[in-house]
Amino acid sequence: MFLEHIGIIETHWKTELPVVAYRKPNTNEVISIFQDDSTLHHVSDFTEKGFVFAPYNKKAPAVLIRPDKVYSHEFQMKNFKFDTPNFEGISEEGRKYHIEIVNKAIEEIENNKFKKVVLSRKKVVPKHSSPLQIFRKVLDSYPNAFCYFWYHPKIGLWIGATPELLFLKQNSTLVTMSLAGTKKSTTTDKPSWGKKEMEEQDMVTQHIVQELRTYVPDLSIGKVNSVRAGNLWHLRTKIWGTVGDLELKSIIQALHPTPAICGFPVIEAEAFIIRNENYDREFYSGFLGELNIDNDKTSHFFVNLRCMQIKDDSAFLYIGGGITSGSNAQQEWMETVHKSETMLNMIFN
Repeated sequence: MFLEHIGIIETHWKTELPVVAYRKPNTNEVISIFQDDSTLHHVSDFTEKGFVFAPYNKKAPAVLIRPDKVYSHEFQMKNFKFDTPNFEGISEEGRKYHIEIVNKAIEEIENNKFKKVVLSRKKVVPKHSSPLQIFRKVLDSYPNAFCYFWYHPKIGLWIGATPELLFLKQNSTLVTMSLAGTKKSTTTDKPSWGKKEMEEQDMVTQHIVQELRTYVPDLSIGKVNSVRAGNLWHLRTKIWGTVGDLELKSIIQALHPTPAICGFPVIEAEAFIIRNENYDREFYSGFLGELNIDNDKTSHFFVNLRCMQIKDDSAFLYIGGGITSGSNAQQEWMETVHKSETMLNMIFN
């Protein structure tokens, strides 16, 4: 029974032992990986086996939860109604600062310093639900996303629902995607997209293709589709090809960070982020997932978006958006507000 599964997760977490529970997109199976001791393991060369949790900073080591025990159970989803959260915790100072750095980014783009930059912010709110209650609501709310509950006593507790695949490597096949553009919608009708969103999506796609061509000469690129995650819609393009025995480390170096969470060109955009964001992203916009599962033939990683960090009685939400030449600072601020609502729903409703 799934309730028993949740009980085992709670016991492991409350005895301060590493655990991760997750569900892949469009499935009902929740998988949990339990490590039997509190040792902090890091990935050295991606030949290890387990569950990876990697920070945004690619120079910092990725954490590995060792699969000492693995459980799985089916989770029956319920319909979750998305409402505007009853929370008025918007900081006027934070709003002004975000708009200020967005305007600064637009000016840099107009001066040809870079073409796109992804700017984010951190929002702190009181935690009204228990972490496992939040996780269960996340599972109900995001059938098309990778949903997870991750804990290590030496790192902390994170919960998220990300719509963005970093890559799936299965035997010699590699599948990845580009994801950009955001529209709020509470209906199932696909939105109409403007020039700004389409250009942003194409920019991300072309960068990924350029980075992978060296390793994957037979790359195929699918059509641009609209996909829903919670009460938001995004643009997505599937990209795939054959990699043979290419090392995972090389694939990760080519793909992380993508323009979808950093900008383009990556080096210039990342330098602007470091100078202006004014906080440490930690594991937000890093990546996470299965490493060398199924007889060491499968690795399945996702970009860590739509996530929160739980500390004591507070939840730290991380929200970002892509800035291009067509951006409007006030609209970009409202996009981060809409994105925060998806996780605020999990905490307050």
